[in-house]
Amino acid sequence: MKNIKKIIEKMKKTKNMDKQAYFLHYPLPDFEFDTITLAHGSGGLLTHQLLEKAVFKILGNAWLDMRHDGAVVSAKGRMAFTTDSFVISPIFFPGGDIGELAINGTINDVAMCGGLPEFLSLAFIIEEGFPVKDLWNIVISIKYAIDKAGVKIVTGDTKVVDKGKGDKIFINTTGLGGMHPSADIRLSRIHKGDKIIVSNSIGTHGIAILSVREGLQFETEIRSDTAPLHFMTRTLLDAFGTHIKLFRDPTRGGLAAVLNEIANATGYTLQLEEEKIPVLSQVRAACEILGLDPLYSANEGVFVAIVSPQIAEKAVETLHNFEEGRHAAVIGEITDKDQGIVLISNPLGGKRVMMMPVGEQLPRIC
Repeated sequence: MKNIKKIIEKMKKTKNMDKQAYFLHYPLPDFEFDTITLAHGSGGLLTHQLLEKAVFKILGNAWLDMRHDGAVVSAKGRMAFTTDSFVISPIFFPGGDIGELAINGTINDVAMCGGLPEFLSLAFIIEEGFPVKDLWNIVISIKYAIDKAGVKIVTGDTKVVDKGKGDKIFINTTGLGGMHPSADIRLSRIHKGDKIIVSNSIGTHGIAILSVREGLQFETEIRSDTAPLHFMTRTLLDAFGTHIKLFRDPTRGGLAAVLNEIANATGYTLQLEEEKIPVLSQVRAACEILGLDPLYSANEGVFVAIVSPQIAEKAVETLHNFEEGRHAAVIGEITDKDQGIVLISNPLGGKRVMMMPVGEQLPRIC
C-alpha cells in the first residue's frame, strides 16, 4: 500500500475542486456568432475561430498545441486502449453534462482494463444551430474533468451536421494509457469462492437522467454519480495486485447486465445477497414510485470487482477511504460452475434469478 496515502491525498484535493470556479475563471468570450453553422465544420475561417477560442485556448497542452490531426506520444509495454461515443439526452443533467460524462466514461473504460489513463482524443459532432454558449459550457466541464483526473486531450475533430440531422451534440472519445504493472484482468482468472464487490451505491445516474427527462420532482435532488474511477482501481492494484481478478463498470443495463455477462462468459453461478447491495434511499424510493429496479439502472461512477476471498474485506476498507467508494460492499460470491446464472437471495432466504435485461430501461443514458 505504498502509494495509497499519496493517492488519497490527491483525491481529497481534487474532490474539493469547485466546478463553478472554472466557469468564473473561463467566462464566455465575445464570439462573433451565437450559434453553430455548417460553416463551422468546413475547416475554414469559422472552424479556425471556433477551435482557437473554445478548444485550443482552454484545453491546450504540448500535444494539442501542435495543431495536428494526430498526436505522437511515448508508449512502452502493455497499453490499455478504448473508444466510446456519447449521445446522452438531455445533455445537461444534475451532477454533470455530456462533456464531463464523456471524459469520465472514457477514463473508466481504460481503468477497467487495469490501465492508467493518460491521453484522450475528443471529437464533436454538432447540429447546426447549437448555441455557442452551450458548447462553451461543455468545453469548460471537459476542462474541469481532465484537470481533476490528471489526463490530457492530445487530438480531436469537429464536424457540423444539418439542422434536424443530429440532436444538439454528440461526442466521441478515445482513451490510451499504460497498464498497471500488477494488472491481470481476465475472465479466465475467476474461480469458485471469489468475492464480488461493488464500489458504491448503484442506480443513481439512471434515475438522475430520468428525473430531468420526464420533469419529475423528488424530495431531494438525485444527482448523477459520474466520476473518474482510475484513482480507486490503481489503489486496489497497488495494494492487492493479482488478487484483483476483474473490473467492470455497470453502465447501460446496470449491475444486472454486467453480472449476467460475467456469468454467461464463465459458466459460474454468481450468488448475491440483496440486502448488501448499496442503493441510496432516495434512489430506491424513486424506483418504487416509477416501477423500476435499481439493479437495472445505469451507473457512471461505480465499478464491480471480482477479487480473491482473502482480500475482499480489506479491499472494501480501502475503497471506503475515497468519497466515490464510501458505500463499497461485498455483495456476493462466485459459486459452482454449472448454470452460468445470477441468483439473488433476500433476507428471508428466498432466491430468484436476476435476468439479463432484454431492452434498455432508459435509452440514451450515456
